[in-house]
Amino acid sequence: MNGAEGPVRVMLCDDSATVRAALARVLETDPGIRVVARAGDGRQAVAMLGLMPPEARPQVVLLDLEMPVMDGMTALPLLLRCEPRPAVIVASALTQRGAAVTMAALRAGAADYLPKPGAAGGGLADAGFRAELVAKVKGWARMRRAASPRPAMASRPALPLPGRPLRAIGIGCSTGGPQALAALVRGLNRPLGVPVLVVQHMPAGFTAMLADHLNRLGGPPCAEARAGEALLPGRLYLAPGDRHLLVAASASGPVARLSDGPAENFCRPAVDPMLRSLVAAGNGPVLAVILTGMGQDGLVGCRAVAAAGGVVLAQDEASSVVWGMPGAVARAGLARALLPPEALAGQMLALAGARPGPMAARAVA
Repeated sequence: MNGAEGPVRVMLCDDSATVRAALARVLETDPGIRVVARAGDGRQAVAMLGLMPPEARPQVVLLDLEMPVMDGMTALPLLLRCEPRPAVIVASALTQRGAAVTMAALRAGAADYLPKPGAAGGGLADAGFRAELVAKVKGWARMRRAASPRPAMASRPALPLPGRPLRAIGIGCSTGGPQALAALVRGLNRPLGVPVLVVQHMPAGFTAMLADHLNRLGGPPCAEARAGEALLPGRLYLAPGDRHLLVAASASGPVARLSDGPAENFCRPAVDPMLRSLVAAGNGPVLAVILTGMGQDGLVGCRAVAAAGGVVLAQDEASSVVWGMPGAVARAGLARALLPPEALAGQMLALAGARPGPMAARAVA
């Protein structure tokens, strides 16, 4: 963060004064963050923003979705009308209903989400939650500060094809991943000639809703992977929360396997085991695509992909909320190109032998 621009200004909106105080303590342990406003419900948050001069308004709003007086979903579009427009990170319970509302909030313009940790996992004191909270706040503030009308992207020539046709695509992402995935999926406007496996670091219950969210964007059909199902060309298979997604070869083609094996890189699902299994299944090179995320999950798997004659692409730093995972791949010299998600989609279509013609229309509830 550019120190000349001052600390990131944050508003906390939660009906619990205890939660507001705890979040403020976590955030203000970082000298690059300052909590400038606290609200107990959506109506109060909207009113407070309206009273602040534009130059003092928060760049990031942490918004609880379940509150009295005015809930987060009602407040969200009102907050997004403010200028300069804040990045809104919604917080939701680790429940199926909470996941569904979270994905609806992302479709309505929220930048990201933050699942509220349960007491069994350490609550707000959990180190992983605290690191993710700070990373998302600083990452989205940087994105907002850098926001400007993006020039139309010049068409980029496709990378040279591997010696043999690609057999599959593996995508890995974490912090900031849902929005990066959405941008990438929107760009997949022609049927892909290979199956696509996706690992997004996300709790159980949320991944089914993420699959539904992606399925509404008009790209390839997307669903949570099921154990034993055939992996078909032109479809996206999302790793279920808390299960590793692996691939096994069979006489009729690749099939999905789900594993309760140990976490890797502190994650389950993790990107590395998915990519390693794609390579081990053999029968052709693999394309690995690493999107925004903390840490370096995917680095080991990308080494295996490259060693087996596959191709590695990564999201560029400017478009990443956190350039941890793609940055690790780039620094290792594995990435053949660093691009924003929309451009990565174009390279995927070119490398995977996308069939001509528009994506088949699909009815979405």
